[in-house]
Amino acid sequence: MDYVTATLFGLVAGVTEFLPLSAEGHLVLLRELFPFELGEQLAFVAVMELAAALAALLYFKKVIFIMMQAIIRKLGRLPANEKDLTMAFTLLLASIPAVVLGFLLQDILFTEEVAVITLTLSLSAIFFIYAEWCYYQNPPQGTLTIKRGLIMGLLTIIALVPGFSRLGIALAGGMLLGLSRFEAARFTILLSIPILLSLGVTDLFKLFLHDDGMITWLPVLLLGLMTFLAALASIHYGLSFIRKNTLWPFVWYNLILATFVGYVAFFIQ
Repeated sequence: MDYVTATLFGLVAGVTEFLPLSAEGHLVLLRELFPFELGEQLAFVAVMELAAALAALLYFKKVIFIMMQAIIRKLGRLPANEKDLTMAFTLLLASIPAVVLGFLLQDILFTEEVAVITLTLSLSAIFFIYAEWCYYQNPPQGTLTIKRGLIMGLLTIIALVPGFSRLGIALAGGMLLGLSRFEAARFTILLSIPILLSLGVTDLFKLFLHDDGMITWLPVLLLGLMTFLAALASIHYGLSFIRKNTLWPFVWYNLILATFVGYVAFFIQ
């Protein structure tokens, strides 16, 4: 794997991971153009997942510190901000089924069939349209609760199928549950940290089982750096965009991409 390809994979992975776009759906298409061995694939995927998680940890370090502080104060029977406590316990409880089911279903739900990606991209666009329609009819009035967080956590499992976006699915689901776009997006990114860490560690373990000593690690490290930097930018500018805009740009993007993928699936392959 050369450095240019590693850079391309890293940038695409970092940009799409924290936007209502399918990271894996894009990477599957890139792998069609730039195929590589199983060991390289596992190394690339593991590093991309861990780098994206690290970017989210760094970006939300103050938020995470405040939540940890609130939990410690609560355990010490000291006054604590209830909103911070709710966020912390919701993230903790929602991450458990998301991580466990994601681990168990990862290999079952994953597919590289471009025809499936065409369908999932189209379904994502339809789901976004429905969420925006409901959002317009009933503007957000709710706040984050454990129940809403659990539902959003379970929705992230769908993103294991390429073509579905973890952020997009949970964001649209949060909008349907009465949350604002920004609140739903921020919660989903925070929730993605334990999910990405668990997936990254799992893929590293698989890598050790398949490692034949032929992996060139410098391109892998470059990919990780590009993923980290692109993910930081994606979180910052993505949240700003989502706060001020609707999901309609991502609806059109998914429909155009689905058309392109469908053309590849049915007319080129």
